[in-house]
Amino acid sequence: MSELPTYVLEREFDAPREMVWRTWTEPELLARWYGPGAETIIHELNVTPGGLWLNEMKWGGKSNYERVEYTKVDPPALLVWLHSTANSEWEASANSMMPDWPLVLLTTVTFTEKDGKTQLRLTWQPHEASAAELACFAAAIGGMDKGWASGMEILAELLVELQD
Repeated sequence: MSELPTYVLEREFDAPREMVWRTWTEPELLARWYGPGAETIIHELNVTPGGLWLNEMKWGGKSNYERVEYTKVDPPALLVWLHSTANSEWEASANSMMPDWPLVLLTTVTFTEKDGKTQLRLTWQPHEASAAELACFAAAIGGMDKGWASGMEILAELLVELQD
């Protein structure tokens, strides 16, 4: 089997690992940085294996829904989840703007502390994807930094605020 196309985001934060972990696992903190440029509404956040994160992002009079199911949680070092675009009933559904977008993405986030700073590494891979989904994802990797990088900038500012 060939290597799956993988998006990788690496970022260092000038904050202790437990604090960075909190920004990914506490709804009021997560909503402040996730989905830059949109109003993020977290309907459910149960950060346990089998638990759900039901997320709504509103902008331009529309809502986009995401369903996350956590598969592995190892505080404060590791989060693994299955990430899907969802319909308003929180069921995984095709992305209306990109029909060949993978139905499910495997997301892995590691948090490593080094010298009082946190090294964050996020990977995104298509999960049980068709050839068309793999091709669509691979073609989109180059543009993924835009959204994630904006969120990481907001997250860095939030971490500074939390340490003041």
